[in-house]
Amino acid sequence: MDEYLDIVDEKCRPTGETALKSEIHKNGWLHNTVHVWFYTLDGHILLQQRSHKKSICPLLWDVSVAGHVDAGETLEAAAVRETKEEIGLEIHPNDLRRIGTYYHEASYFNGAIQDNEFHHIFISKLEVPLKNLLPDPTEVEALKLVSLETFGDLALNSGKNMHFVSTNEGYYHFVNHEIYSELFPE
Repeated sequence: MDEYLDIVDEKCRPTGETALKSEIHKNGWLHNTVHVWFYTLDGHILLQQRSHKKSICPLLWDVSVAGHVDAGETLEAAAVRETKEEIGLEIHPNDLRRIGTYYHEASYFNGAIQDNEFHHIFISKLEVPLKNLLPDPTEVEALKLVSLETFGDLALNSGKNMHFVSTNEGYYHFVNHEIYSELFPE
C-alpha cells in the first residue's frame, strides 16, 4: 500500500511536507515508523515471521508488529492501527509503554529503496492466547512466542542462524533488556 507519510527532520519532527511511501523510500527521506513488542507475564516475547510475499526480508522473524506512521497520525494511533491490521488485536493507547527510538538506515535492491527511518519503540503485555490472534497473510507468515533467553540467543547468533536481520542485534538486545526490566524490576 502506498500511503502518504510525513517527512521528518533529524529529531523525528514532521517538516510539514508529505510524500508517498514509495517516493520517500526512493529518495531516502527521513520518516517515522512504530514497533510494538508484545510480551507475556511469564517472560515470553511475541515474534512475527514476515510474509513470503514481502519484498524486503521475507520469512525472517522480527518485531511483533511494525509499520509506517501515516501523515498526520500520532505514534500511538499508528501503533494501535498496525496492531489491529497485522495481528487482529485491538489495543488501547494506554496499553503501550514507549521505551525509546532507534534510527534504522538500510539500502535494498541496489539502492532502489533507501530506508532512513526512526523506529518508535513500544512494549505491551499480550493478554490473549496466541490462537486468538489473526495474522494478516499479506504481512505475516507466522507468529510464535519465545522466552527472553531464547530471544537473546537468537539475536546474538543472528549472523549465523538467519533468524533475524543480523544488523539489528544491538536493537534486539535493547528490547530484550527493557522487557526483562519491565517484568523483573529491581
